[in-house]
Amino acid sequence: MLTESLERLLGDLPDEARVMDIGGWAAPLNRADWVLDLMPYETRGRLPPGSFGPPPERFGTDTWVQRDICDHEPYPFEDDYFDFAVCTYTLEDLRDPVWVCRETSRIAKAGLIEVPSLLDELSWRVPQYSGGDWVGHDHHRWLCFTGENEIEFMHKPHSLHADRRARVPSRHAARLAHRQRAQVLWWRGDLRASERIVIGAFPMDELEERVSADLGLSSAERRLRSMSHSLPSLLRRALRR
Repeated sequence: MLTESLERLLGDLPDEARVMDIGGWAAPLNRADWVLDLMPYETRGRLPPGSFGPPPERFGTDTWVQRDICDHEPYPFEDDYFDFAVCTYTLEDLRDPVWVCRETSRIAKAGLIEVPSLLDELSWRVPQYSGGDWVGHDHHRWLCFTGENEIEFMHKPHSLHADRRARVPSRHAARLAHRQRAQVLWWRGDLRASERIVIGAFPMDELEERVSADLGLSSAERRLRSMSHSLPSLLRRALRR
């Protein structure tokens, strides 16, 4: 969770607010009264920093619900049971994030979502974030796009790793600030979620344009970037002649 998100959350929530952390096992929010996750309470906090926010934990063994959050069974809570729901760096991992968003919207009045930015998910070969010859995080299933009270998911295909057009080069990726690596969505009322289904060619040109815009590249830099992507294929054609 981003530091500024945590500070805002803790500052805005009254002490009596009922809070749910969805998918919080790796580093749960101490302010959460309940946690919903596939993994058990006893093994929580396995990833740095272990937890978020000042101790003590407000949740316990009796308010830690261990279950598959994508199993299409309604979560065991009434509508609007929670004043606030947190779901950070989880949706991009799941097989059905749309279902999770819909159930989250049902059981909570408002919430916070954090997912990787497009720049983060398309960063090439950055050891501390990805670690190998691929873009982004090798276990992530989705590219995420957030708007006002809404989030859209697009399948992350294997072909992305071999296509240079939308790639964020290591030299750019290494300079990204933490805030540039995240998308933050504060929602209230109805959280809308959908999948953008791609049939046919993947929209690489669109992703390339988004990456160039997010990196703040000038027109000249964009032309150079486009030319650099074309050179390998031109060279291969020349060698075949």
